[in-house]
Amino acid sequence: MSAPVSKGLAAARAGFLRLTRPQAVRTNQDTGLIRLIALVTMAIDHFGKMCFPNLIIMRVIGRLAFPLFAYGIAVGAVYTKDPMKYLTRVVLLALVSQPLYAVGLAHESRAMYAVSFFENPLGCLWSFYMNSWAMQPSILVSLSLGLAILLCLRERRWVLAVALYVLCERMAGKLDYGINGIRLMLIFYMLCEHPIACLAASFSFMTWWGMQGGGFVSLLGIPFNMRIFAMPSIILCCIPMKRRIQLPRWLIYGFYPAHLAVLCLLVILVP
Repeated sequence: MSAPVSKGLAAARAGFLRLTRPQAVRTNQDTGLIRLIALVTMAIDHFGKMCFPNLIIMRVIGRLAFPLFAYGIAVGAVYTKDPMKYLTRVVLLALVSQPLYAVGLAHESRAMYAVSFFENPLGCLWSFYMNSWAMQPSILVSLSLGLAILLCLRERRWVLAVALYVLCERMAGKLDYGINGIRLMLIFYMLCEHPIACLAASFSFMTWWGMQGGGFVSLLGIPFNMRIFAMPSIILCCIPMKRRIQLPRWLIYGFYPAHLAVLCLLVILVP
């Protein structure tokens, strides 16, 4: 093999390795701001769905949340000092939150209530929890799987990363935001050292994603779906900003199940 070819292959390999294990984040480093906006817009979306279904603007605002969460996961994968501890926290949050998600956002199944609490309390709780996964897992499952793939890339566990990605492809119909949500996390992670490239790739991807399906029609007669309204989030994620806002960890991890618990109470108490 000639020297130029060898050097080219070596450069390509080095570039690929750098993409799969970025050393720093040069896009938006103000993750406190990112997470705060994500939590607020998510809550607006969920309360809009359950309490004000006729206010479409609340669902539109809610489209901002997922890209921000996806970006937060990507940045966390770059900077975490303990990958397994970070992944464990997200997975545990998913496990704890699922029944609240199922009840609070109307993803229940009849099987959740098939066992009487008075006849078999433990069996009732077990059936309620296990069947809460039957309809649709929460967004935290998508975020957990995406994080696992990113951490595998970071630790050079190529086979496991590919296997997890294939698993996500196979179960895309069950994942909130499907396989495209995983792909967006990969774009944010692999291009976080290159703000312009990250903006171009993520903006193009979100545009393509937003054109899949319908529901709305542009002035030019082009159909698009609600994900197109997530574009401001994409821009915010890619603007280089330094860290300013610091959110306590209990708020970051506690807000999701807490707001779902409030929605559960509303579902139960309000006819």
